[in-house]
Amino acid sequence: MCGLAGVLAPSGEGRSLAELAAAMAETLAHRGPDGAGVWAEGPVALGHRRLAVLDLSAAGAQPMVSASGRYVLVHNGEIYNHLELRRELERAGAAPPWRGHADTETLLAAIECWGIDRALERAFGMFALALWDRWERRLFLARDRMGEKPLYWGWAGRDLVFASELKALRRHSEFAGEICRQALGQFFTFAYVPAPRTIYPSVFKLEPGCLLEVAQSPPPPRREPLRPGERWGRLAIRRYWSLAELFEGACKERFADPVEAEQAVEAALARAVARQRLADVPLGAFLSGGIDSSLLVALLRRSSSVPVRTFTIGFENPAFDESRHAEAVARHLGAEHQTLVVTEAEAREVIPRLPELYDEPFADSSQIPTHLVCRAARAQVTVALSGDGGDELFGGYNRYLAGPWLWRRIAWLPAGARAWCGRLLAAVGEETWDRLWRFAPARLAFARPGEKVLRVADCLRRARSFGDLYVDLTAVWPEGGEFLVGAAEPPPLLADPVPSCFAGDPAGWMMFQDLRTYLPDDLLCKVDRAAMGVSLETRAPFLDPEVLAVAARVPTAFKIRTGRGKWLLRRILRRHLPPALVERPKMGFSVPVGEWLRGPLRPWAEALLEPAELARNGLVDPAPVRRLWDEHLSGRRDWTHRLWAVLMWQAWRARWG
Repeated sequence: MCGLAGVLAPSGEGRSLAELAAAMAETLAHRGPDGAGVWAEGPVALGHRRLAVLDLSAAGAQPMVSASGRYVLVHNGEIYNHLELRRELERAGAAPPWRGHADTETLLAAIECWGIDRALERAFGMFALALWDRWERRLFLARDRMGEKPLYWGWAGRDLVFASELKALRRHSEFAGEICRQALGQFFTFAYVPAPRTIYPSVFKLEPGCLLEVAQSPPPPRREPLRPGERWGRLAIRRYWSLAELFEGACKERFADPVEAEQAVEAALARAVARQRLADVPLGAFLSGGIDSSLLVALLRRSSSVPVRTFTIGFENPAFDESRHAEAVARHLGAEHQTLVVTEAEAREVIPRLPELYDEPFADSSQIPTHLVCRAARAQVTVALSGDGGDELFGGYNRYLAGPWLWRRIAWLPAGARAWCGRLLAAVGEETWDRLWRFAPARLAFARPGEKVLRVADCLRRARSFGDLYVDLTAVWPEGGEFLVGAAEPPPLLADPVPSCFAGDPAGWMMFQDLRTYLPDDLLCKVDRAAMGVSLETRAPFLDPEVLAVAARVPTAFKIRTGRGKWLLRRILRRHLPPALVERPKMGFSVPVGEWLRGPLRPWAEALLEPAELARNGLVDPAPVRRLWDEHLSGRRDWTHRLWAVLMWQAWRARWG
């Protein structure tokens, strides 16, 4: 796990591109505290910060030049099957004399033998990379299949710049800090900026599974994203791997027998865990006690000759504390477990650091406990396995149940009638719904029912299609861009085609959309920044290519059944844990931000939400934001998620604007 940065200039004459690349890479020292390197030649310079995980010697240092001298590579991430690739290269007589056992060296040899597209197709791992072909004077940028590792690219002046984080691009003297209003509108809607846009109009995220190629020198700057299959001068982006094609092909090989599906999923996941154990540094796992993390720890323990190190955090507030359940799971699995009990004051101390950690506006409040558990794990290990991807692949979110259920009941109504029903539900008020819900059957009991009823009311008012309903269920503020001054219409989130196999399968359709939007742009971004902020590498076995391929063959009916998600994973986990440790309600990984905003965080929030502060830069209309703030303080409505988005924008702007 590392950080990379670089520049491709129209002409390298008269400037020290090496110094520029070194300065850019220095901003990423937290991603790689174990070493730094720079390579420059003609119009290109590559910088690197190293977190040594495989081959801790100098033989693993980057930038790395291939054996023939043709390619130079900087690489962030891990290639888990690199030893298998080495053996295959050796059998084919294509292996160079190995200098060490780093996966970067293996990847370079694979590129020399098979070409970059074929090498990436064969690589099982998480990565972002920049590769310079010295013979053909071509630059390649690539990102892993699911977007576990970040890669930003764009223009500073006429130079093409790229890096693991935006802060590195800002070191270029000609970097423009103008705000992209469309991206800002998307941020207020979803609490993150969806790829390929970033908060800056001439900088973009390389999408997962994509390869960018530039021949000779960069074309003129552009302000609109370039999508896969498009070209801009000598710059082109293509997919070397497609999630849609994976699911389309898997539809023809769907499992018909749940037992067969169980066996295939467990076997694939066990092999993924075994691959991802590869490290020359201490390794552990996050353990919340939920389905995903418990199953990973069980499989990791089965393949390990020593106890697995596991980590969780506990909170003083029992409504947000999973530590006791995690400890029970750890005891049963014989894990070497550590619980870090965090006070609310300690959790709040993370908040001022968030704009530095997430150097693009980002407002998933679980970023706070995520950073805390990463910090706790880093005290003992350098690598930690996480359960990311399990919910999206196997039906873990309530919206996969609620969305199809609601749409079946309202789709037949004309749009006007749906809107009328929504207004009627909203007129009752959140507090009244909370009181009325006390008389509901026990099976319908859940926290803050009034808030959820009003969320349904909002969906009824706006939904013209199931896609609209999905956006409403995933958005923190569906109309969030409306209070921006002069805001352009945010680009659609669901523009790309969906595999035909999801026709008539709304829950499967939602999971697929989450896999290509919410997972990489929210969850994986959150974990990457939270972990790399303390120099911790995280790995996600559920996103292993083999697991993805098997999960795509599992029909939705085996993922969601009898009103519960993760049906298949629960069956697998029961072979490792007693039922009492498997069957429990899902808890979100969160902290009581809403309560804090009414209490100890109120002075901080008040300062950021002052009308003059909100109006600064002429982007935000203060009046609707102040109405939300007043309603939240009075307790009439819980506007935590919307206010957190505004506060994270304001805090980010104060740091980087």
